[in-house]
Amino acid sequence: MTERAADTHARITREIVHEKAVTLGRAGERLEAALAMLAELASAHATTREPAERARLAAEYEHTWRMAELARQTLLIQREAVGLRHHRDVDAQFPRPARRLA
Repeated sequence: MTERAADTHARITREIVHEKAVTLGRAGERLEAALAMLAELASAHATTREPAERARLAAEYEHTWRMAELARQTLLIQREAVGLRHHRDVDAQFPRPARRLA
């Protein structure tokens, strides 16, 4: 392999590693945003006394919970793609909220 080919290969390898890191970061940000929305919905649900509003918030919470689960799965897949096989860090950093509101 020539020096030029080796330099090109190294540059491409760095770009791939960078893109994997960016994609992993975005997946974490999407999960973080979904969990923040869930916390807001749970808080609003806890302070609302009107039954119709509570039902609407509960339905929105369940929909957002499904989005958060999808974001979690995407993050886990991205982690595995870069060689991170153990996901205890994800569970610690992004604890799973309740599936449904009480």
